Amino acid sequence: MRNRQGAGTGPGAGLTLAAVAVVQFMVSLDLSVVNVGLPEIAAGLGFGAVGLTWVIHAYALTFGGLLLLGGKAADRYGRRRVLLGGLALFGLASLAGGFAQQPGHLVAARAAQGIGAAALAPAALALLTATFPAGKARVRAFGVWSAMNAAGGALGVLAGGLLTEYAGWRWVMFVNVPMAVCALALAWRGVPATPPTARGGRPDVLGAVLATAGTTLLVFGVVRTDRYAWTSPVTLTTLAVAALLLAAFVRVERTTSREPLLRPGLLANRSVAGANAYNLLVGAAMAAAFYFVSLYVQRVLGTGPALTGVMFLPFALGVVVGSVLAVRLGYRVPPRGLLVAGALLTATGFAWFGLISPDGSFATDVLGPSVVASVGFGLCLGPVVSVATAGVAPRETGTASGLLTSSRQIGASLGLAALGTVADHRTGATATRQTLNDGYALGLTLSAALLTAAALIALTALRPTRPPAPGKTPDPTAALTGSAAE
Repeated sequence: MRNRQGAGTGPGAGLTLAAVAVVQFMVSLDLSVVNVGLPEIAAGLGFGAVGLTWVIHAYALTFGGLLLLGGKAADRYGRRRVLLGGLALFGLASLAGGFAQQPGHLVAARAAQGIGAAALAPAALALLTATFPAGKARVRAFGVWSAMNAAGGALGVLAGGLLTEYAGWRWVMFVNVPMAVCALALAWRGVPATPPTARGGRPDVLGAVLATAGTTLLVFGVVRTDRYAWTSPVTLTTLAVAALLLAAFVRVERTTSREPLLRPGLLANRSVAGANAYNLLVGAAMAAAFYFVSLYVQRVLGTGPALTGVMFLPFALGVVVGSVLAVRLGYRVPPRGLLVAGALLTATGFAWFGLISPDGSFATDVLGPSVVASVGFGLCLGPVVSVATAGVAPRETGTASGLLTSSRQIGASLGLAALGTVADHRTGATATRQTLNDGYALGLTLSAALLTAAALIALTALRPTRPPAPGKTPDPTAALTGSAAE
């Protein structure tokens, strides 16, 4: 049932899709569910202002820094095995975080969540790619994946607000446990224990250490610009060391006698490189925009956490609508066209957000741009995954999946830190409603600029595809498979 016409049509494929959907929803939700509850977490555990940021960064750093290693592990040790192990760790870490009694306990639990997510996210995406290799089933599968990805991120804000206000902040951690158990059951029952796709050769441990350390240090250096200026010796030294580590990683990957963590030729693939550059900018823009809009609604409009979460519902629904449109249009519109249209539509929504006013309201300043930006975001989620993984050799699908998720997460961390610094500079020392509004507006306008740049990358890095022959149902990934080999 893996031929071109009937790929991914059996009952096992349905269980695999269900497991991957739950996994992606859970991972995406965990990126945003704690944001609204941060003030309550600080009060409950006694976090200081600087220490509280590590509730976010501990997850982001381990998740983004270890994704390449997680993708390689999925290829080498088997996708099912890595997926189950990652789910078990993620669920246990969530449970431990909910019972945290000190700031260090929660930060450690968030870091462990990131490690689990770095293992299970690329394994799940590689399973999806292998289970649905072509045809309509692939388009539908990636549509479901993108909808769950977006819904988890958007609904995380809603869930975080409601849980914090009505159940207590600990439930923003506990909520992951039943989802992890459900995904474990689905994966255990429905995902076959296929042999690893990459065999032979010794693992490139040095490359893994260099890549993880360099990526983590790069994110750390930019994140800490809230305390140390960009031109300070601390920031410059941190970024310089990160650059040296990443340069050493590239050299090791080119010269190692072991199996490289990331084969250099993979990034020479035009589709893979273009999709990851696109994804990096989209991740940067989306993370920053979520942050600014959430703070605008709470600090400028004076809305409580639960109602703030409710206000993000139109965004979540819009992303689902955009994902469904991407599936329907995927039979007729080349993926490059969907990527360009999605980025430009989202950029339009963020530029509209840039007009926010301190005397505004949800109806006039939030609802309209939320709908426009969310539909555009939904349009590009599925196609970028399909572009980044189509045509990649089976032994490297886990690596390619990890690279794509890593580019998104690293982009999110870098974008939030960089645009947050710019917005704070605009706000100045006196944080009034007007100055806060001005800072958030600038950050949202810059997010629109990042998405415009992403659209330009899609136009220049990805080749256009020919229209399908009359009377023939197109495979939206067929042209990508051809171009990916070039």
